[in-house]
Amino acid sequence: MDSDLLSLLPRVEAIDRRTFIVTTLAAGFALAVLPVGAATINTDTTGLTAGEVKIPVKDGEIPAYRAMPATGNNLPVVLVVQEIFGVHEHIKDVCRRFAKLGYFAIAPELYARQGDVSKIQEVQKVIEVVNKVPDAQVLSDLDAAVAYAAGTGRVNAEKLAVTGFCWGGRITWLYAAHNPKIKAGGAWYGRLVGQSSPNTPTYPVDVAPKIKGAVLGLYGGQDQGIPVSTVEQMRKVLKASGNPSEIIIYEQAPHGFHADYRPSYRPEAAQDAWQKLLAWFKKHGVAQQVSG
Repeated sequence: MDSDLLSLLPRVEAIDRRTFIVTTLAAGFALAVLPVGAATINTDTTGLTAGEVKIPVKDGEIPAYRAMPATGNNLPVVLVVQEIFGVHEHIKDVCRRFAKLGYFAIAPELYARQGDVSKIQEVQKVIEVVNKVPDAQVLSDLDAAVAYAAGTGRVNAEKLAVTGFCWGGRITWLYAAHNPKIKAGGAWYGRLVGQSSPNTPTYPVDVAPKIKGAVLGLYGGQDQGIPVSTVEQMRKVLKASGNPSEIIIYEQAPHGFHADYRPSYRPEAAQDAWQKLLAWFKKHGVAQQVSG
């Protein structure tokens, strides 16, 4: 492990440990999204090493879902950042989809200190928990996930990507600006502008000039929560800063069009966006190439 990667390892000595609300991942789907739809994709674990792991962080450890090919080394790494519903079955399945393609995919539970949203039925109460999560904590936990991946000895952590959905789409943009080692990102309908607060001091439009890698934004033209005008605003900032990131708008797609377990799922847009994301990762040096 090189010195840059070692620097990401969290220092746990002489730090007061706190009680984490989430110490293990939820089984199945979050209560707030039930019942799941008939189109729900279920990716098996054949040929994979997949399951829950613990990631050391500065004040303890957080659970995460990790999936990778059962054999091979030099795996590219993709961080999978959860929706507002936490690391439930859909996010785990996305990790397995990447693993089937040769990636080491890892999704840390980023609300572990604030609440277990998987057991909350009302979406508004889920949002109340999410609003307590500081961006700084999230970025630090993602750094820890990168360090965890590097420590396995199975990956090439220089081939590093990040992708996220909804809440995680916004975080994808922020993390690409935070970590200069990110080569590629995929931001699925993440909010781009917003009011600054102590927990969320900046938004993607604010940090766009700091992005070192290339992010592909995947947005729905019928998204009621993310106006197309804000997408155009982000495009202008990216262009002005000379960043190679791009944004695709699926004109007829709503928010959550990739979420195959929800009514918002739009198979054609979701499948097209997925293929474009894989091509984007390959183009920017995070290819699905494994050595024995």
